[in-house]
Amino acid sequence: MTITAAADGSALGNPGPAGWAWVVDDRQWRAGGWPRATNNQGELMAVLDLLRATESRAAEPLLVLCDSQYVINSVTQWMPGWKRRGWRKADGKPVLNRELLEQLDAALAGREVRFQWVKGHAGHPLNEAADDRARAAATAFQAGREPERGPGIAGAGPVPVAEVDLSAPAGPPTLF
Repeated sequence: MTITAAADGSALGNPGPAGWAWVVDDRQWRAGGWPRATNNQGELMAVLDLLRATESRAAEPLLVLCDSQYVINSVTQWMPGWKRRGWRKADGKPVLNRELLEQLDAALAGREVRFQWVKGHAGHPLNEAADDRARAAATAFQAGREPERGPGIAGAGPVPVAEVDLSAPAGPPTLF
């Protein structure tokens, strides 16, 4: 059976306090974030954490509902070229969010994962739930408190949140 989940990110300022979340249903979701990151970093992290959280069910296909064309294009179209060019874009500039993208590349290896674009803020229940939780995490970081992390995947046991160092200053957001 296919696992279907929505993944989303949120930043209050870009960069600013940021959150990420993925949602399978009301009982299976997770969220997190950082005091300072970009929306794109949150979007990527939501998918990365979802992949890691579902590793125990890696034999099952995964459908990721995502409102971020950046994430979908990064993992389905642009990544092979970036890797061939040593993680550089076609114009020779370094790829932003490389650490997250490299971890996503490794987490996708050997998995049957499809991405489906959904329009954000258009009433899709899973996307709205992921957006709400990602924004709540960003708001928690803005207020200086820990966000509600969520239960994760049922039956998977505790899965640590991926460690991603975002201490380097974030560059301006880009789609390319």
